Amino acid sequence: MEKLLYEKKNVWDCIESEEEKEVFETARRYKNFMDRAKIERSGVKEIIRLAREHGFKELDQTEELKPGAKVYCLNHNKNILLAVIGTDTLESGVNVIGSHLDSPRLDVKQNPLYESDGISLLKTHYYGLLKKYQWVAMPLALYGVIVTASGEKIEVSIGDKEDEPVFYISDILPHLGKEQNKKILEEAVTGEDMNLIVGSIPSKVKDMRFKRKVLEILNEKYGIIEEDFLSAELEAVPAGKARDVGFDKSMVAAYGQDDKVCAFTSLEAILNTQDNKKTAIAFFVDKEEIGNVGASGMKSRFFENVLSELILKEKGEYQDIVLGRLLANSNVLSADVAAAIDPTYPEIVERRNAAELGKGISIVKYTGENGKEGANDADAEYIGYVRKIFKENGIVWQTAELGKCDSGGGGTIAYVMAGHNMNVIDVGVPVLSMHAPYELASKADIYMAVKAYKSFYKY
Repeated sequence: MEKLLYEKKNVWDCIESEEEKEVFETARRYKNFMDRAKIERSGVKEIIRLAREHGFKELDQTEELKPGAKVYCLNHNKNILLAVIGTDTLESGVNVIGSHLDSPRLDVKQNPLYESDGISLLKTHYYGLLKKYQWVAMPLALYGVIVTASGEKIEVSIGDKEDEPVFYISDILPHLGKEQNKKILEEAVTGEDMNLIVGSIPSKVKDMRFKRKVLEILNEKYGIIEEDFLSAELEAVPAGKARDVGFDKSMVAAYGQDDKVCAFTSLEAILNTQDNKKTAIAFFVDKEEIGNVGASGMKSRFFENVLSELILKEKGEYQDIVLGRLLANSNVLSADVAAAIDPTYPEIVERRNAAELGKGISIVKYTGENGKEGANDADAEYIGYVRKIFKENGIVWQTAELGKCDSGGGGTIAYVMAGHNMNVIDVGVPVLSMHAPYELASKADIYMAVKAYKSFYKY
């Protein structure tokens, strides 16, 4: 029989009994984070809360940067950077772990509210790549903000507390669904079918009674009028908390693990980073699911702008050449999830190069599709550098790619960061059912990701 040069290890076999307790304690903190960080805005809010507890201060309130200083910088309430200043100069490079806080969801349209057949509904527009049929006939929560014409910002969070209502998208009953059943899955539920049911009590005022009743409730609770939907960001996401999975409670099921599992693990790493040589940076972005666009996405200038501010505070002056050298000397882990082998559908992956749950953090050399189109493709030297770090720190890891060569693919923030001339490779947690309302991850892999990211920050 052929003997593999590299054989995957199971994390559970590689940890001691005392360490196993930390695996479950890390998972407990992770589930708490997931419950508080359903959308990118609430994720940023939770990151700031935890960062402040660990001594981080806003960058613009920090006059001078000294080794050990902990700072953060916020962008549009959806994008945030945390840094622990190292003993080496910034010009010698920084160690960056980047992840994204946005996940597939349903965005409420700007003119959404209508009534039909005794029911009030909101029109939605799906965000990111998802299977639309998975999002019907299940409880949904609403998160986001509404900004009134006077400029007042109202935070909305409805559906995750036991005494709060949830929302719902209906589906055709099977008795009458013969025509729907003939359609391919992609067409069985269309985007315009995903209408959020939000009420069914009529108003005492006869004009548009069901819609008016919803508006009366919203006005009484939040002080808003229908026009305020025009300047609102409301996101419908699966209602419910992160839960343990399996008789052994070895896994976590939760909404948005792509990519908040990597956001949490990189956050845990930087919150506990100290005595580092290179400055450690944890970068959390928005809009990855739709191509890294927008002011809070990876393609914005926010990342370079913050680095420029750090240089200015370190040297007392800013020079483009210093930023260029900083970027060229930097190392980056694009922390994004990998697709784990699904034992029910093993045919979609190539086993020798696919991740497995419980086998540790995944190193993904390249992503992309159609022959690596749109991919970052890490060079051999940098892969060797990351391997060395993991070997010296007892990190259980595996290689991965997103499906068979001709089966599709996907992307992360890696190619954007590589465009800054930094060393970049994707290193993240494998998950099952990626982009589904509830995804699955191994507690062992979550723990190993924290350990891997901590070791990266030390170098």
